Amino acid sequence: MEINWESKVLSSVLKVIPRLSFLEIDEEKINEVAQQLAHEDFLTSYQGDTDIEPREYMRKTLFVNTLNFVFTDFSTSVKYQYKQLSDTDAMVYQIDKAIQKGVPLLQGHYMRDVNIVEFRKLFTGNIEMPMLEEKVEILNEVGETLVSKYDGDWINFIEDGPKKLYANGEGLVERLITDFKRFDDFSIYENEKIYFLKLAQLAFWGIHRELSSTYFYIEDMENMTAFADYIIPVALQAFGITKYTPELEKNINEGVLIERDSKEEIEIRAATIYATAKMTESINELKNRKEKVIIPQLDFKLWTEFHADNTPHHLTKTIMY
Repeated sequence: MEINWESKVLSSVLKVIPRLSFLEIDEEKINEVAQQLAHEDFLTSYQGDTDIEPREYMRKTLFVNTLNFVFTDFSTSVKYQYKQLSDTDAMVYQIDKAIQKGVPLLQGHYMRDVNIVEFRKLFTGNIEMPMLEEKVEILNEVGETLVSKYDGDWINFIEDGPKKLYANGEGLVERLITDFKRFDDFSIYENEKIYFLKLAQLAFWGIHRELSSTYFYIEDMENMTAFADYIIPVALQAFGITKYTPELEKNINEGVLIERDSKEEIEIRAATIYATAKMTESINELKNRKEKVIIPQLDFKLWTEFHADNTPHHLTKTIMY
């Protein structure tokens, strides 16, 4: 599967790459790291968990990604943890536990009506979940739209169009960012609109990864990019692929907030998407096998290896990642 450099997200971040001023990308390092990774397992033959009930899994995946942002405390740089799990993994574990206890988390009416007191009881960890008020507000807004437009059920949303990310406005990502503004993840960079769509893409990657062989195959995965967040930039920096200016690196190491929509933040996210796309291409050129790697498989591998790492990452107060 060839990467589509004309896709909505990739084509927009390409406008940023030639103008980078707060970091550099080492193209040779991309190829070196690709050589190191080329023969590793990217789970390309993964068939999904056969015990999953597909429709319930789709509901849960969209619920998770509604709330899947900011798990590090801005004042202390401490990550949200529960038992031995960190950030998203901790939240998903607690979501599963709540569902097992009969809490109707995945129903639109519950999302619309839940209050912060009830929400706080569901998510208890080593620290209060960061941006808790914003998470509840977003959940209420998403629930309201689900109830008013889709009878309170994510399945009605999913089945309202083709199994494609993009389809002349009718694709899964296109409709998600139109109907649910919390997923419309973009920034303005030197008067250009730059799309990232982290959570919208991540939701449908989760669905495709688990269900593509049995229930729900998304037909245009070549249009999906990496999920520009806090973790993949740490991996790219560790590999020597990206190098920040001394001031930016100092601010990150000291936990200084990087403003949402600042040039620094946009460049970090754009570099993430560009470098992972280039690395995926290089890996596929080196791999002598039929099963080609797609970008989200590389992202998943890097995220899995680095998300529990304590290396400082940039901190941005945002609901988008």
